[in-house]
Amino acid sequence: MNGDRDPPGIDPLLPGEPAEAAPVPPPEAPPVPDAGTRLDPAPGDMLLDPEAIAEDEALFFGDDAWIRFRRPWGFWRRLLVLAGILALVLGGAYWWGNSWLQRQLDPPGEPQGRFLVEIPSGAGVNDIARILANEGVVANATITRLWWRDAASLQAGSYYFAENMSVDQALAVLEAGPIPPVGESITIPEGLWLSEIADRLLDSLPEFDPVELQAALTDGQVRSRYVPAGITSLEGVLFPDTYQVDERGVSDERDLVRRMVEQFDTVATQIGYDDALARIGLTPYQLLVAASIVEAEAARSEDRPKVARVIYNRLNAGMPLQMDATVLYAIGQRKSSLTLTDLDVDSPYNTRRFAGLPPTPIAAAGRESLTAAMNPAPGGWLFFVLVERDGTLFFTEDYDEFLVRSADARARGVF
Repeated sequence: MNGDRDPPGIDPLLPGEPAEAAPVPPPEAPPVPDAGTRLDPAPGDMLLDPEAIAEDEALFFGDDAWIRFRRPWGFWRRLLVLAGILALVLGGAYWWGNSWLQRQLDPPGEPQGRFLVEIPSGAGVNDIARILANEGVVANATITRLWWRDAASLQAGSYYFAENMSVDQALAVLEAGPIPPVGESITIPEGLWLSEIADRLLDSLPEFDPVELQAALTDGQVRSRYVPAGITSLEGVLFPDTYQVDERGVSDERDLVRRMVEQFDTVATQIGYDDALARIGLTPYQLLVAASIVEAEAARSEDRPKVARVIYNRLNAGMPLQMDATVLYAIGQRKSSLTLTDLDVDSPYNTRRFAGLPPTPIAAAGRESLTAAMNPAPGGWLFFVLVERDGTLFFTEDYDEFLVRSADARARGVF
């Protein structure tokens, strides 16, 4: 037998009363540190010790801190490289653009030759820049126009220019004024027929050959940009103005005709005849025909836009125009009253018989009438009649009122 014995009365292999548990001693209270004693922090405690904080700051901001900031410095390097590339691109574009601009303002080489250029009456800076660019005086019409935007009023007339001039050189010529007129001066008033203009030219310029002048007016070699193909007549496109004819030009019929047509084109372009179809619903040439009727029917400026409106109102209503001026053109006579025979003449120009516009203009319209046709007054008028000797017209929508005012004017001897 084993000499070791279990405690008496308890057999560990047999059930019995449980052994009494040993008592658990109460937890000891943590020692209270003495003043000035440093305690080490337990894991997970927040570090508030000043010396430890100082050590961490030394670690973060110490000698090895630059290693932690490498990535931000790489971003700034890339940004600086991109900025440098952008500066090179912009600088190159500026250099190229400035070089191109300088070539437009002052082309390479010296001005060449000397020739006469006519600046028509009423031409503005835009027109003058275009004319000089077409003649080879300046390199670029658009740049010239923008460069001269603050230029003082430039005069019409004849100027001597050279090819390949700078913009400033050309402006200096214009600001010096046109060359003094040499030779004859001739004025063409508004409202004349083409045949009457021809007679005036022959009367004023005895050196003109009637046969050569008639050829220049009818052979179609001199053309306006506003006259459709197939029409060779220059009726209505010889602009009424004053023209200087030098010693060379007094025997050059075609040159003067060309200048008069060019002056018309310039004025019509300024007024906006290229937009006629969009604004009025007529082609530029049809608008010119209407303007010629306005010129022949209205003596006063304030009545011209109203006459234009009557023309358009009657066309839109499908009514014949019934304009006496077209009948006078059809019979080829200037007279104060028309007979029944006159009113019945079989001619496409007789708007008493035939609806629509005449086939060509019936007179040389001036600037006011050309403008009125492009800018008719608002109104519903269908009739007008001369009511005063000074040319005053009365406008109405009512036919009976028209008849009353016509009878009154006739009784007073107005017509």
